[in-house]
Amino acid sequence: MDDPHVNAASAGRGEFYVSTALLQKANDGQLAGVLAHELAHDDLGHVAKAQPLGGGSGSDVVILDQIMPGSGALTPIAGSLITPGYSRNEEYAADRHGVDILKRAGYPTETMVNTLRWLTQMEGTNGGGFFATHPATGDRIEALRGVQ
Repeated sequence: MDDPHVNAASAGRGEFYVSTALLQKANDGQLAGVLAHELAHDDLGHVAKAQPLGGGSGSDVVILDQIMPGSGALTPIAGSLITPGYSRNEEYAADRHGVDILKRAGYPTETMVNTLRWLTQMEGTNGGGFFATHPATGDRIEALRGVQ
């Protein structure tokens, strides 16, 4: 997806939206960290249990701009319904499960924390991109301290 913000989102059923900025700026570990977090949302059932948006109009449209600001141009071409975001607990759970996914893939335990720090450097804390729908990064890093 052509977006200047470093970002990604899970559409469920193994489908993911990834911004061009993420692909252009991330190294292998950083990309793996972001995708592990999004895969964790799908794996933990967050996407499936979320209430679809759409107001019953019957149109098969994604309201992607809610979770990836600036992505409204994709709305007519995306194929499934997405919610405006996950709860704080779901975000923390996705971080923890993302660490497990990364470890199983052979990445070091600290990959997720390093990814969060990198995301802060890329996007700052201005609420854009990845941070528009996630809890404060410092809180997320602190929550991962005990995860091994």
